[in-house]
Amino acid sequence: MSLPTPPTLLPPALLDAAAELAQRRRDGRRGERLAEEQRPQNCRQAWALQQRVSGLLNWPIGGWKCALPNAEQIVVAPIYRHSIHQHGEPCPVWPIDTKARIEPELAFVFAAALPCRPQPYNPAEIDAAIGSVHLALELIGSRYQCPEQASFAEHLADGLFNQGLLLGPAIPMEAADAAHLQIEISDAATPRVWSGVHPAGQPRAPLYWLLEFLRAAGIGLQRGQCVITGSYAGSPDVALDTPLTIRFGELGSLAVRFTDASGFE
Repeated sequence: MSLPTPPTLLPPALLDAAAELAQRRRDGRRGERLAEEQRPQNCRQAWALQQRVSGLLNWPIGGWKCALPNAEQIVVAPIYRHSIHQHGEPCPVWPIDTKARIEPELAFVFAAALPCRPQPYNPAEIDAAIGSVHLALELIGSRYQCPEQASFAEHLADGLFNQGLLLGPAIPMEAADAAHLQIEISDAATPRVWSGVHPAGQPRAPLYWLLEFLRAAGIGLQRGQCVITGSYAGSPDVALDTPLTIRFGELGSLAVRFTDASGFE
């Protein structure tokens, strides 16, 4: 896929869309699908629109979500630093129908920066820059009231359902290659169990793709940023104000209680 249109070249209608999506993020608010003329028509426009939203927000980026692309779609979106939470503390979320929606993932935290440079990074260089790997939960939420009505490009522009990240305990570095993990979510009710499979097979594979995509777009990875690369168990809904334990097979577990951040109508 060729490089996206720079944000400065967006037509006026898409600039208006960026302003609306940015304001919804600031307010913690969902709204109707954008007007037809404001909707990105392809991933190239959507990526440029997503970058424009980030520029308008001017929030520090604490990490990225990504997945392996296909011929038609790219999966990449920023995770803003203020929306990254530590396990063991109450975690505020914008609820979806009174629930928190999560995705059990692994997070790669970088101990060294990988700045933009003319030549690509090879996997060994990327691996060497990783400082730790953590159990994690992506926090899911859209800025669209009826997300099922929006196109993939509209979701890409909006950040692909990301509203934050819960960073769990660190795990051994070699465990980051786990293609299969049994995911168990426990509360006061009967535990729910998934025979989890990483969508890329190799959890690091999307990470290597991301670094090259960002490099080609003139973006480097900073020290302390984290990257998530896909859910082992879809996007389950869990209760608010309830102590939860999410177990990642033999890798360990994290405990959390989600609270209502308010703001969504």
